[in-house]
Amino acid sequence: MTDVGSQVGSRYAGTVPLSAAVAGTAWLVGSPPALASHGTLTQWGFQPFALVVLASVVIAGAWYVQAAWALSAKGRNWSNRRTLAFICGLIGVDLALQSPVAALSMAHFEAHVVQHLLLMVVAPPLLALGAPMTLALQTSSRRTKVRLLRILNSRAFRWSSHPAPTWGMYYIAMFAFFLTSALGVAMEHMWLMDVVNVAFLVASAHFWWPIVGLDPIPHWRMGHGTKMAALLIGVPLESFLALALLTSTRSVAPMYTVDGTHAGAAILWIGAEAFTVLALIPVFIQWLRTEDRKTARLDAELDRSYLEAGSVLTPVANQTSPRTTPSQT
Repeated sequence: MTDVGSQVGSRYAGTVPLSAAVAGTAWLVGSPPALASHGTLTQWGFQPFALVVLASVVIAGAWYVQAAWALSAKGRNWSNRRTLAFICGLIGVDLALQSPVAALSMAHFEAHVVQHLLLMVVAPPLLALGAPMTLALQTSSRRTKVRLLRILNSRAFRWSSHPAPTWGMYYIAMFAFFLTSALGVAMEHMWLMDVVNVAFLVASAHFWWPIVGLDPIPHWRMGHGTKMAALLIGVPLESFLALALLTSTRSVAPMYTVDGTHAGAAILWIGAEAFTVLALIPVFIQWLRTEDRKTARLDAELDRSYLEAGSVLTPVANQTSPRTTPSQT
């Protein structure tokens, strides 16, 4: 336990006052520090990994805005909603890995779950809604376009974007991480925890990319039914994981308490299911609109065929009734 405490202290060395550091490790001999204390809620990480995250977010945001402006300068409009979604997704990544959420996750499993939700169900779909690959293909030089298309059509990307490994990485990884000793090991080696967080973000991006469906995926295009199935599969899986943590008599990792484990499980259950429902709504609406467009297109084709046939076809309303008229009786 002492090693874990020293790890927590070194994680935010130089960014947390001594009093806050003492409060942050008080859970080692008693209860964890209050989540709402001013000291913990103002802790922003400035260690190397957090600075890399911040720089990456700023660079990605600046590129996206500049590319959208460049596209508008060519007379092609880029949706402001896509821009807003992408920027919000980047903010979600930064909140998960640099904000007080990251600091609180060192002692509170509830905060760790919030970090988990930001990286897996908040930031990735927002980033996918921004359609960054489409924007890159429309604004990049010919050489860059060729490289991007080569990546999209590569065998490695074809395998990694297949629904089977994508769904497996997304759902099975949560069980392996929370129901084994993996979480405790990662928290004791923060470089490993950073790698795991990035891996969760990448796996989640692969999961949400085809579900959102705005960016091109050359090999695998999901139908709307498959998209809904991918989301609905997670409902029983996430519920089982949450129940396993809620009924556990041990903490999920040595640095967390049993009560914190139960509270985090409740947040995981409610949060994951709520975001699943929110994601199902637009997918279902897209499905309805797609069917409406298909019906309208079919009706237009039938009308065009009728007009091209001319007098060969006789409208049903103008056909003589086969029934006997009074004059024939």
